Amino acid sequence: MSSKIVFPKDVSEFDQGLKNIVSAVDEMLDTIAEVPDVPQKSVYEAMRYSLLAGGKRLRPVLTAAAAQMLGGSLNDALIAGCALECIHTYSLIHDDLPCMDNDDLRRGKPTCHKAFPENIALLAGDGLLNRAFEILSDKSAFESVDSKTALILIACLSRASGVQGMIGGQVVDLESENRNDVTLERLQQMHRGKTGAMIEAAALLGAVISGYIDENAPEYRAVSEFAQNLGMAFQIKDDILDVSGDEAVLGKPVGSDEAEGKNTFVTLLGLENAEAKLNEYTDAAKSALDIFGDSAWFLKELADRLISRDN
Repeated sequence: MSSKIVFPKDVSEFDQGLKNIVSAVDEMLDTIAEVPDVPQKSVYEAMRYSLLAGGKRLRPVLTAAAAQMLGGSLNDALIAGCALECIHTYSLIHDDLPCMDNDDLRRGKPTCHKAFPENIALLAGDGLLNRAFEILSDKSAFESVDSKTALILIACLSRASGVQGMIGGQVVDLESENRNDVTLERLQQMHRGKTGAMIEAAALLGAVISGYIDENAPEYRAVSEFAQNLGMAFQIKDDILDVSGDEAVLGKPVGSDEAEGKNTFVTLLGLENAEAKLNEYTDAAKSALDIFGDSAWFLKELADRLISRDN
């Protein structure tokens, strides 16, 4: 696997620079998602369908940007970020299944279980989950990742995607549907797991690749604090777009959260207060990066862009 990331030099080059980073991610994912001519070809095709269905590629971008800020290998960050994107995509496949949210559209296209048989879609998600750890454990693909660092990367991603992270948050989400006693604290706890844990992991993978493996180090803690706040801001913006976004741009029906009986920041706080919380979390995310000085400009600009996104 080889792709080259070229980072923008300043804010004036941000848009084109972000496109270049996303292109490098997509190029590597295209290689990861190759379909071999084997009897189980159908599951590879389903994995490829979902992995290459588009999206912002926020998580691998965060991994690369954190590594760039901290002086790590961009090649290694790209590999780790794409491994994480495999897990993110598996979670979307499973999230869309009839036993979960039962969604027909994802990013404007039929969901995996609509494009393929439901059982193949389920296995495609399982396949992507395992593919992520195949990638991270292939030490020969990395430039600077030794065995110890690889284990730390695997542990970080395992925790974030497991029952203390993304899966746990999804459980809380499912058990909070159609309830009128959900508190703001429970909602925050839910999204710290369901959305925030993987966004935090994305940034921390970049930190670990750059040599920051001490969880008590100020740099590690700053990256963690940035990503935790960014994850919450990202979720709040999603909740806002679900009530005020453009369905054609979002690629999914507007108002789906309410139709499914989901509790969101908008249903709990109202639109105006949710927008205030969005700004609060974004400001906290950016402030956490102040210790890195000018080298944090890309991540701060990215946080600002996520506030104004329309999908």
